[in-house]
Amino acid sequence: MDKLQFEVVEHEADVCIVGGGMAGLCAAIAAARHGARVVLMQDRSVLGGNASSEIRMWICGARGGDNKETGLLEEIMLENYYRNPALKYALWDTILYEKAQFQDNLTLLLNCTCNDLTMDGHRIASVKGWQLTTQTWHVVKAKYFSDCSGDSVLRISGAEFRHGREAGDEFQEVYALEEPDRKTMGNSVLIQLREVDEHVPFVAPKWAHKYKDGDLPHRPLMPRGNNFWWLEIGGTGDTIAGTEGQRDELLKIAFGVWDYIKNHPDGRGHKWELEWIGALPGKRENIRYVGDHILTQNDIEAEGRFDDMVAFGGWTMDDHPPEAFHYPGPPTTFHPAPSPYGIPYRVLYSRNIENMFFSGRNISATHMGLSSTRVMATCAVMGQAMGTAAALAVQHACSPREVLTHMRELQATLMDDDCYLPWHARPIPEISRQARLSASVGDPEPVRNGIDRSIKGVDNGWWGPLGASIEYHFDAPTQISRVRFTFDSNLKDNKRMPCSYPLKGNRVQVPEMMTRAFDVEILDDTGNWQCVQRVRDNYQRLVRRPLEAVTRGVRFVVRESWGMDQVHLFAFDVS
Repeated sequence: MDKLQFEVVEHEADVCIVGGGMAGLCAAIAAARHGARVVLMQDRSVLGGNASSEIRMWICGARGGDNKETGLLEEIMLENYYRNPALKYALWDTILYEKAQFQDNLTLLLNCTCNDLTMDGHRIASVKGWQLTTQTWHVVKAKYFSDCSGDSVLRISGAEFRHGREAGDEFQEVYALEEPDRKTMGNSVLIQLREVDEHVPFVAPKWAHKYKDGDLPHRPLMPRGNNFWWLEIGGTGDTIAGTEGQRDELLKIAFGVWDYIKNHPDGRGHKWELEWIGALPGKRENIRYVGDHILTQNDIEAEGRFDDMVAFGGWTMDDHPPEAFHYPGPPTTFHPAPSPYGIPYRVLYSRNIENMFFSGRNISATHMGLSSTRVMATCAVMGQAMGTAAALAVQHACSPREVLTHMRELQATLMDDDCYLPWHARPIPEISRQARLSASVGDPEPVRNGIDRSIKGVDNGWWGPLGASIEYHFDAPTQISRVRFTFDSNLKDNKRMPCSYPLKGNRVQVPEMMTRAFDVEILDDTGNWQCVQRVRDNYQRLVRRPLEAVTRGVRFVVRESWGMDQVHLFAFDVS
């Protein structure tokens, strides 16, 4: 009798992305939307990585009210605000899932752990994953591969990588160590709380650690607003190989800390109860790949004004001590970093594996560089940049390195997709640049300056009351094919999922200055405005709509906001 074999399913793709955290998810969507055939292999049943319901870390990024990350990340967050106003994690997971599951050109493999690959010289030929739920092997053959796993699983390809902390003299980083070591930042298990009407004492498991006053210096031990990121260990060991044991210890710590807070005699925890505790550690650091550039502390401090800038950061250099929870001093050091600073494309592909990209917390950076870039909003915009670059590589049949010769196309594409590149202006279509622009009220010129956000007190937008309009006029009948809008989605609101649930709820709403309803009109042959599109219940910042017409004019008319008596518009293009 022949030996029974598990089924093997083969996939052919242009781009295979391993890892479905925020970097991998945004990379996969971006590549698919730009025409590449994509397979996204994720080892968990949900997407989002550290932002998912399994770990529940809020999404952090660049500091400052004008610096919030846009593009796909803002699209996802606005979808969440519209569909999930109570900010429930079950719905958040679903929103991330549907962005991938129902995206054209994208095949999603959940519960599928990449555990092998084959090579063709210095190129990856295929990866192999075991899908636990179906007991099926999946083999993906692709032109390009991207490691967004965080733990750098594709390093078995022979890709160059770094592990640990560099000595200061290697890259002249003043915050680095005198001598290098293999230590990293650690893993955390988070807990979430819910406010309640009455105190019911918490009974901790017998195996939980016990803490008393004075045992936990420098840790915030009040329940409100605390997401307990400092419940962290593992940096002195191996945050990959040691994950299971670290989780076991973290559960003992977490239950013990909550027991201390909830049952404290001063009553600090009496109005709160334990809503949820994680069973999967969230990771910060382990393996970092080596690209054509290694991002350093000095690059960040110099604002990263690279010619090949494709993303940006702005979190501090947030360097956790490897001893973490057992470190007697503060649980992190926030070294200053400018916000924003640019991130170059050359840190998103392998120096020695010819068809390998990467994005997330495994980019080509020193330990100090990673201490800022590792936060998820930054990872998401790097992922979108990398996915867009992969699609360009497919289109031009070139290597990741050769995408550098198409850098202006990559940057223009990213900005058209509402990705912010500091110190860059989005190219304005020729039709819009040459047209006469007017408005029923106010100055409309900022809507074609290519800067789609307020920056340092400069508004860069147009405020219009309900019923107001902006119009383009052309000297002759002109063929148009698209209109593009960038609305104000209130970038001062970080739109994070909650770390706790207060008694009165966490309900949110679409930003009130957002344009909810508008009309697009064209000039007909008699010189009258004719409505050709009525858009209702819009809640997205970036809106692009096809519009095939030959006309002497196009007009945008405000009909409704999400609460204000006027709307704020950053861009209106006709092409």
